[in-house]
Amino acid sequence: MITFSDHKEFDPGLLLPLFAQAPWAQGRTAADTRLMLAHTDLIITAWDGPRLVGCGRVLTDYVYRASIWDVIVDVAYQGRDIGTQIIQHILGHPSLHRVELFWLCTRDKQAFYETLGFSAKEQTGMVWNRSKHQSATIPTGLSRPDPERMDDHTQAGGL
Repeated sequence: MITFSDHKEFDPGLLLPLFAQAPWAQGRTAADTRLMLAHTDLIITAWDGPRLVGCGRVLTDYVYRASIWDVIVDVAYQGRDIGTQIIQHILGHPSLHRVELFWLCTRDKQAFYETLGFSAKEQTGMVWNRSKHQSATIPTGLSRPDPERMDDHTQAGGL
């Protein structure tokens, strides 16, 4: 019987065999996966006993937007609605009840996501790939304004 969980308290290395099955996730390391999981707002995992057989994760502000990443089901378990249930657990998760729009990227599963109510016609997306812009000059230092010198607009978060 497949069970689902939203707990992060598992060995992140268990995700590596799933990542190895997805062309876009191959080569991920245990150290990077641990860091990724620590910074993930929500992860839904699917388990067959002690075996991790599926996952999907979310990055969100909990109000306006949530992006869904790394939805993967072990090849041996595909065709059992596990991916559908992972997405349903994400969309119905109590911590995400206020989110207006859910985003996801897919290269070849558009038909699957459309059956779950996702639409490719709503909006477009763009990608900036760090590996293709190694020579780009990107500012890295941010300064914090002096609170003594800020006006009301700046203190309220304006630019």
